[in-house]
Amino acid sequence: MLINPQAAFPIDALGGRGDRLPPFQAAISMRELFGQYQLLLTILIFVPFEQIFAARPQKILRRGLLTDMAFLFLNGWLVLVGVTAVLAVATLINQSIMPSAVKPAIGDIPYVVQVLIAILIGDLGVYWTHRVLHAVPAMWHIHAVHHAIEDLDWLAAVHQHPLDLTFMKAGSLFPLVAFGFSTEAVGAYLAIYYWQSWLTHANVRVSYGPLRHVLVSPEFHHWHHSSELEARDKNFAGLFSFYDVLFGSIHLPKGRKPKTFGVDHPMPSGYPALLAYPFKVWASKQKRDDPSAPRRSEVA
Repeated sequence: MLINPQAAFPIDALGGRGDRLPPFQAAISMRELFGQYQLLLTILIFVPFEQIFAARPQKILRRGLLTDMAFLFLNGWLVLVGVTAVLAVATLINQSIMPSAVKPAIGDIPYVVQVLIAILIGDLGVYWTHRVLHAVPAMWHIHAVHHAIEDLDWLAAVHQHPLDLTFMKAGSLFPLVAFGFSTEAVGAYLAIYYWQSWLTHANVRVSYGPLRHVLVSPEFHHWHHSSELEARDKNFAGLFSFYDVLFGSIHLPKGRKPKTFGVDHPMPSGYPALLAYPFKVWASKQKRDDPSAPRRSEVA
């Protein structure tokens, strides 16, 4: 999902300290994080970046580009519906169920520290929701849409089913809103995460050296998309690779890079067909209990 340049400055983008939006409203304003300026800025950064530091030879006007542009411009409004419902529940929990001592305790944490905690909690949520998407067959049919892309580059970050995006956002944003993290902290987390998404999918040869087991790099995430057997169901974190180290799911062989991406079973190529894909698989399995339907274990 795209963010506009203002989102890099969360206090201004999501409400000043004198006029702060509630965390729920701030998160819902993600629909404003799309925009022509953000797209232009992203293109100006990542297209030359990929040409100069390319990990693999790949055309700018690659196959599937138009489909990814459809994801880019159309997904946000579909995701907004699901995220609105999820964060409405989180706000309700914050206001009526969360112990009264929690909110002032969170509010008293200095801004910089609160942002760091929000990033750690948010990425832990990303790790486990991402892992569930791989581990549960019914969920995998949603997430397979993202893994279907075979020409990995920065724009692959938006090649996700709306249900996939909604579930991932629920895992990361729900606890932040429920605990009452500030608008500014939520905004900072969103800005960092979405720029990170562009970077980790980008076709660039970037490794973090001794920090490769601490921070998620393009090298780390490219292995997650690899169709090679040894890399399957690995590297789930979005920002901190030490979560994969901690939970035993890291795959980051030194001196090697993945060669192929995608899934092992046929996938549709157009945007409408990809939106319909998980529903067709679910319907097929329910109708015939078809054991040949694609399973999580068949892909990267």
